[in-house]
Amino acid sequence: MNIIERFLKYTQFDTQSNEESDSVPSTSKQLVFARFLYEELKHEGLEDVTLDDKGYIYATLPANIKDKVPVIGFISHYDTSPDCSGADIKPRIVNNYSGGDIELSEGIYLSPGKFPELLQHTGEDLIVTDGHTLLGADDKAGIAEIVQAMVFLKANKHIKHGKIRVAFNPDEEIGMGAHHFDVEKFGCEWAYTMDGGDVGELEYENFNAASAKITIKGVSVHPGYAKGKMLNASLLAAEFVSMMPANETPETTEGYQGFYHLTGMQTQTEQARLSYIIRDHDREKFEDRKRFIKRVAEEMNAKYGEGTVSIEVCDQYYNMKEKIDPQMHVIDLVLKAMQEAGVAPKIKPIRGGTDGAQLSFKGLPCPNIFAGGINFHGPYEFVPVQSMEKAMQVIVKLCELTAQYNK
Repeated sequence: MNIIERFLKYTQFDTQSNEESDSVPSTSKQLVFARFLYEELKHEGLEDVTLDDKGYIYATLPANIKDKVPVIGFISHYDTSPDCSGADIKPRIVNNYSGGDIELSEGIYLSPGKFPELLQHTGEDLIVTDGHTLLGADDKAGIAEIVQAMVFLKANKHIKHGKIRVAFNPDEEIGMGAHHFDVEKFGCEWAYTMDGGDVGELEYENFNAASAKITIKGVSVHPGYAKGKMLNASLLAAEFVSMMPANETPETTEGYQGFYHLTGMQTQTEQARLSYIIRDHDREKFEDRKRFIKRVAEEMNAKYGEGTVSIEVCDQYYNMKEKIDPQMHVIDLVLKAMQEAGVAPKIKPIRGGTDGAQLSFKGLPCPNIFAGGINFHGPYEFVPVQSMEKAMQVIVKLCELTAQYNK
């Protein structure tokens, strides 16, 4: 298969993860695709191919040189976002995109008026959805690029490289992708996630991240006789939200600016539950944000009685920059690989996180390289074929350059 055929095949598997699940992986349908990938890697001639009971796949492309060089790895996740359906995906290739609106299906348009980044890919071949599902380029494009690069290296033995490890995992979209990743088994000095966006993106700074779960206890009384007795948890929830900074939300921030994001709210008179995510690139500001939201809960309790509001704040991941900075050769190699592949680097902070952030704190430095997809997590997602091909070329160049690292 070429990279287009490989990616299109991958999109036919529904691998949506589920943040409400306690199982690993969070959905059994992810394992269906994992088993397919396991068999595909064996078929393509990779060695030491394993699939564990939690859905983590590991494989090896053996070295074709005798020199002792660093073992590096490439990682992508195969789950798709819970935000939009990943079932019955109907991808279509728009050849030689002309720069106008793309009709995905009747009345649904992918338009540069709303998504101006489209115009940067005029003349390219775009893989789009039918407007009713996501595409799954996040991160099946990354998987296709890694597998295709391994197949290419295997077929082109004149390209010298050391031992290369690849891994594919579930549940990245719900923040659990690295939790059961076996770094010791992977056995790499460093690795790269192929999970970035547009061509050229290179990311080694990400948000520090935490979740906050707030429970508000009310008192339910018949509304006709409620005076002085009722404590309406729904109104208290609204009050809690109003105490949070209105100008520190995802829709009002950019770049390095952090935020509080209300991700869910379930309210009744007797009880309310709020879910927040807390994000900031700066570790000290991140800690301040966690203290602030706890202080809001304390102020509510002082006003309405102890125990009215309870809050649980849990750290999710941290900014990988503090782990990458001491090992900048990992980044220097990517920059050189991009240069040799004809890709202009776009170094930017991630306003989010990747498995690489958690892996970096588990002892595996792991910055994030573009996979080429754009408008992730929704029906306007698309990926240029040329971007996937460039990502594959960068992987090949990285393998080649790492073989020369000790020289």
